[in-house]
Amino acid sequence: MPSKKSSKPEPAQQVAFAWDLPGLIAGVDEAGRGPLAGPVVAAAVILDDLNPIAGLNDSKKLTALRREKLFDEIRAKALCCSIAQASVEEIDEINILQATMLAMRRAVEGLRLKPAKVLVDGNRLPVLDVLAEAIVRGDATVPAISAASILAKVTRDRWCATLDQQYPQYGFAGHKGYGTAEHLAALQAHGACPEHRKTFAPVTQVLQAQR
Repeated sequence: MPSKKSSKPEPAQQVAFAWDLPGLIAGVDEAGRGPLAGPVVAAAVILDDLNPIAGLNDSKKLTALRREKLFDEIRAKALCCSIAQASVEEIDEINILQATMLAMRRAVEGLRLKPAKVLVDGNRLPVLDVLAEAIVRGDATVPAISAASILAKVTRDRWCATLDQQYPQYGFAGHKGYGTAEHLAALQAHGACPEHRKTFAPVTQVLQAQR
């Protein structure tokens, strides 16, 4: 008499997923989602395993001086890197989330070498033509994402320093466009400048009051 088949499910088999294939890995991160002014900046970096960079970390955990030094080292040692942005006008037109995804896509597309896989900080992915994975807190755990976070942060901070020279009454060099008490007070006193994001609530309120 034939034995009865077990009703227990077969053990799961190890599957080799396509995204485990070897190849160049790009890290991607952004800077400037939260501020009330300026573009959102994204960077993509493919590091060189033969040219390691010591001290990579989440850009927010590094001093400004350390970020500046690492910025130059990343640019010198990485296999390739790309920095892109989405403008204030694009942010106001398509919203900050979609503008962030757009800046990330532009950064990846700007890489001189095509990666086999892209690792993106956070829990959302831009539309890309390569395999991609979102990694929460990746800027602190994945060196290529850390490098991208540094490039994006330094680039945007430099932009804020330049804007500060053009509009010194707002204090952009200090608060970097974030909605600090100082920035909100300056908005109330001077109104919005052309680089403020019109769809962000504190700016919208000031613009409505000016009508």
